[in-house]
Amino acid sequence: RRGALATAVVELLGCRCSTLGYTIGYALPRVPLQVHLSAPAETSLPQLGPHLPPRLMQQPWRLLYCTGRDGFSLRTLYRCGAQTGSPALLLIRDTEAQAFGVFSATAICCSNGFYGTGETFLFSFSPELKVFRWTGRNNLFMKGDVDLLMVGGGSGRCGLWLDGDLHHGGSHPCETFNNETLSLREEFCVQDLEVWGLA
Repeated sequence: RRGALATAVVELLGCRCSTLGYTIGYALPRVPLQVHLSAPAETSLPQLGPHLPPRLMQQPWRLLYCTGRDGFSLRTLYRCGAQTGSPALLLIRDTEAQAFGVFSATAICCSNGFYGTGETFLFSFSPELKVFRWTGRNNLFMKGDVDLLMVGGGSGRCGLWLDGDLHHGGSHPCETFNNETLSLREEFCVQDLEVWGLA
């Protein structure tokens, strides 16, 4: 049974709660970022659902990893988020209250090389939603090891990177997504981070 706070959160976002998690609906497509990330993202979070692949519009999602519950560790993120065949939504809030992240059609994992598909995209809320899709210029979608997670690349620049302890990261314009810098500065400190996957 949901408490008053959880009910308020669901009503605020327009999410339908399923028995396994939250459903991102097409008509009510807000992502439940604020379950663990605090204001102002929870009240200004634009609709992300319509930007997901159509096959995921009505799928139930659940929280796989969050720094508030699981601690700050890239190893733990890989372990908790290793849901084979499931897409992943990685959401970040930095210490300057900027919210941004990445959608991956595949699970976020430790890898020897780059992986992912052209459905991968970066996004930011500044404060309105901006989505940066694959340009087709390269296939440098995602790559991760225990010390670094990288999203996007080309000419020596990553669209988004996070260090092994998930305390620091950076964002630069990159060829893969032709994105803007997602945070206010090219390097940022993580306040909260979540990974969502299909329930």
